[in-house]
Amino acid sequence: MKKTLFLLISIAAILYSCGSSKGKNTSSRSKTGNASYASSRKTPKKIKSIVSYAKTFNGTRYKYGGTTKRGMDCSGLVYTSFKKEEVILPRTSKAMSTQGKSISLKKVSIGDLLFFKTNKRKNVINHVGLVIDTGKGIKFIHASTSKGVTISSLNEKYWNKCFAGVRRIL
Repeated sequence: MKKTLFLLISIAAILYSCGSSKGKNTSSRSKTGNASYASSRKTPKKIKSIVSYAKTFNGTRYKYGGTTKRGMDCSGLVYTSFKKEEVILPRTSKAMSTQGKSISLKKVSIGDLLFFKTNKRKNVINHVGLVIDTGKGIKFIHASTSKGVTISSLNEKYWNKCFAGVRRIL
């Protein structure tokens, strides 16, 4: 009985966390608008190292609770990437969303964290991505349940619809 309950809870957590990029956007209003995101902030060496390390996981399969090349979830990717530079963050996207400083999307720069609410019924942050480019739109690396570690754009309808905020850790 305990094994079955644990299995059901685990499956529910997997389906709930680190949302997939599948889904329709019924909203005609863009949360991120068409603002310019070109940041004048110089990217420090530590942030470049964090982003570079995160990119080494691109293509890694999704695994709930994973923090290695064998499998990775969204917060595991961010946690592991920052840990390499001795910056310790909480292990979950919801807890990470309380760290650092909240900034406006207009001030986003490489190394910032994007947070998402992919389950509108629960209305809580359950997904995180690391900003890797702010040139033509905001690009971020993250781990989704459907694609594993991948690079997405905040201009994509799904991510735009689920966007919840930005935080700067460094």
